[in-house]
Amino acid sequence: MKFIRFGAPGFEKPGLIDASGTLRDLSGVVPDLSGATLDPLNLAELGKKGTSLLPEVSGNPRIGPPVTGTGKFICIGLNYSDHAAETGATVPPEPIIFMKATSAICGPNDNVRIPRGSTKTDWEVELGVVIGREAKYVTEADALEYVAGYCTVHDVSERAFQIEHEGQWTKGKSADTFGPIGPWLVTKDEVRDPQDLSMWLTVNGKTVQDGSTRTMVYGVAFLVSYLSRFMSLQPGDIISTGTPPGVGMGMSPPRYLVSGDKVALEVEGLGRQQQTISQD
Repeated sequence: MKFIRFGAPGFEKPGLIDASGTLRDLSGVVPDLSGATLDPLNLAELGKKGTSLLPEVSGNPRIGPPVTGTGKFICIGLNYSDHAAETGATVPPEPIIFMKATSAICGPNDNVRIPRGSTKTDWEVELGVVIGREAKYVTEADALEYVAGYCTVHDVSERAFQIEHEGQWTKGKSADTFGPIGPWLVTKDEVRDPQDLSMWLTVNGKTVQDGSTRTMVYGVAFLVSYLSRFMSLQPGDIISTGTPPGVGMGMSPPRYLVSGDKVALEVEGLGRQQQTISQD
């Protein structure tokens, strides 16, 4: 199933996309796509309900992030061997973990705002993993049982804040609107193999990223297991699993986003995002 949230920021309603591509309102069935609702068993039950009986949503409402109540937005750095090579970095012997503020989360088609003082705002298309039930000390073999589904993530990054200022990467990753999510939460049964998904990103219609999750160093099951050793993962938590090559920082000369740029991106089967870049 493809689950979605729609409506004005802060007032989104839960919904789903039926087999014909029609948006249906789920707000009469569940309060929102958060907490226990995201348990894989509960999502499967929702998928069994007669979707034709759910109210059809007319018009073209704004699409919000497909889940809410996210407590942790966890990112994995340098997790694609070809991306590490383009940045001149060495593939890490263990995953690089950093956090993105949950206040960065926005809808997939909302404007991305360049923060004040930014000179190097960059793009990164990523596979997002949404946790569906509490995961703590889980094995790699069992890890995917704790996953609600997958989504497209745009890990927008300010490279000067991230690299040239002292401290950790989080401050270069957490500006408001730096975390577009969605459009859909796609349940596991619709994703044949999370380690074999194509992904792309364009800037002003020009393809700059064209990769695949095949080149991920640490796969989804490993990451869920690995992270659960250091912190419990809760329903609604999002893991953004890294980006393939083609980021602006890796170009010669580097190319960064400016106001008026148009960005589009997609992970295979997980839906397309598009954003206009503006100045905060």
